[in-house]
Amino acid sequence: MSTTVGFIGIGNMASAIIRGLITSGLVNASDIVVSSRDHARREAFAAELGVRSLDSNVLVALESDILVLAVKPAQFETVCEEIGEEIEQSDPLVVSVAAGLTLRQLADMLPARTRIARAMPNVNSSLREGMTAVCVNEHATSTDEASVVAAFEAVGQVAVLDESLFSAFTAIAGSSPAFTFLFIDALSRGAVAAGMPKDVATAVAAQAVRGSASLLAGSDRHPWELIDSVCSPGGTTVAGLLELERHGFLSTVTQAVAATVARDAQLRDQG
Repeated sequence: MSTTVGFIGIGNMASAIIRGLITSGLVNASDIVVSSRDHARREAFAAELGVRSLDSNVLVALESDILVLAVKPAQFETVCEEIGEEIEQSDPLVVSVAAGLTLRQLADMLPARTRIARAMPNVNSSLREGMTAVCVNEHATSTDEASVVAAFEAVGQVAVLDESLFSAFTAIAGSSPAFTFLFIDALSRGAVAAGMPKDVATAVAAQAVRGSASLLAGSDRHPWELIDSVCSPGGTTVAGLLELERHGFLSTVTQAVAATVARDAQLRDQG
């Protein structure tokens, strides 16, 4: 029996997930149903990918075995109230991709004993190079968890984490692309100061960072081992590393992670 996957909301993240599910062959396009307040965009999206467009959130909730809620956090309570009866009737696994809404908060908005998964993908999912954290509530089964993991592996890699670690994940996966973009821009500006055109410098720096990440990801070596492999005694790389450390590069990055974790916790408590 095929599994119907429903999406309420088809913004950038939902679109990336849907494309990944179809491209990977995990789900047939005809087994995906979507709803959105933007009727014209929904119809164009459905026509492009071959998914089914439904006229209401209620219909999507009724048809779905797995229901992905991909609306803004501020809209969650309204949407959950709208589809509550249908969730009780059809009993789907409900997957939230909203940042900041905990399993407990989601459970308070949904019918009792709803099977809930929380997934936190990052922006790189749009290229199927994402990193997603997943956790499930006490009503979800191991099969439910496996289904969510498989869905998000279609757009990158997945870590099943205790929800208490989601703030740390936000810092090193959700927010870190912005930190990395800043690092790439800083590298390129340094090259511009040495006479290189900015567009060339940015392309060179981006590829160097991408290749370095791939090298580390495909290796069982510690990052410091790879650092040492690049450094020659008295060479240029050591000079640059010492200058980074003179200005507190390592401690600044770890402090940025700590600040992100603290802010995430603050926003969660306010919610």
